[in-house]
Amino acid sequence: MKIGIIGAGQLGQMLALSGLPYALQFRFLDSSAAAPGAQVAPIVVGAFDDIEALRRLARDVDLVTYEFENVPVAALHEMAATRPCFPPVDALRVSQDRILEKELFGRLGIPTPPYRAVDSLADLEAAVAALGLPCVLKTRRLGYDGRGQRVLRRRADVGPAWEALGSAPLILEGFVRFEREVSIVGARSTRGELRAYPIVTNTHRDGILRVTLAPTREARLQRAAEAHLRRVAEHFDYAGVLTIEFFVHEGRLVANEMAPRVHNSGHWTIEGAVTSQFENHLRAILGMPLGDTRPVGHAAMVNYIGTMPERDRILAVPGAHHHDYGKAPRAGRKLGHCTVVAPTAAGRDELLKRIVRLVPR
Repeated sequence: MKIGIIGAGQLGQMLALSGLPYALQFRFLDSSAAAPGAQVAPIVVGAFDDIEALRRLARDVDLVTYEFENVPVAALHEMAATRPCFPPVDALRVSQDRILEKELFGRLGIPTPPYRAVDSLADLEAAVAALGLPCVLKTRRLGYDGRGQRVLRRRADVGPAWEALGSAPLILEGFVRFEREVSIVGARSTRGELRAYPIVTNTHRDGILRVTLAPTREARLQRAAEAHLRRVAEHFDYAGVLTIEFFVHEGRLVANEMAPRVHNSGHWTIEGAVTSQFENHLRAILGMPLGDTRPVGHAAMVNYIGTMPERDRILAVPGAHHHDYGKAPRAGRKLGHCTVVAPTAAGRDELLKRIVRLVPR
């Protein structure tokens, strides 16, 4: 069995690594021959909307998956015409547009912040009047890791935000005064089996995930998150890993966004769960029985952003698991991560403090 992965970044790299014990083979499509996936499998070099490159990939694989949301939907339709493609193209289409995403959540009974579509400065003025300040202006498409967003706190912020983002379709969202941010990662197979990991607590800075703590043992929130995940997965007849990010506001979940792929907040599962999100993604799209999603302890994941720490100092921390994606340093770029796992939350937190001191800020 040979699997084509669109995108050869670190997520694709880790997907391929998790498939090697199953004797699976992989091919990537990426614009760079030096992407992290090149350490694991050959890369078909081409743009993600390059029809000929897509055809070359399709000819050489049995099915196709993808590692990030910004794959052109038309390109995936081209692939899906000749090879099975998971997760479903329609899930990708909806996740790429924040308005479509919010509308879907609303139809499925999943709470979201109040929002308005914005296509003109007049729309923005009317939306601010309706939602009030503060609020958050975002591009409808292609925004991730804090890109394409402006927080509007005063009336004076409206004009500059429009100047910065107004060349693209936008969405204005009410500001959620959340207590914390959490996410749920789950997998649904082509046979309809669904397994969810425990919800995790995430800390962001400058819109980029910095630390994940797992598990978050709150039964009521876990039940709600799993119910929301199941509704979305069943709506799309989904296969693969699906992630939904939430704000916790007044003890309740408010959906922020979904990602139809393996996710940064699930990296802890490599060492911290019985079965990693990457292995379960492959099991799901191949119709295999899904693996156990229980945590094996209390885990923390720390991202390396922009600059790598000294490897040997990280490895000197007992139980530290160091992941280097092999990417060139650059401000704001995810270069790797570290996971620690301990029998207790207190033990994990002590290890986390030691790791955080070693990671450049």
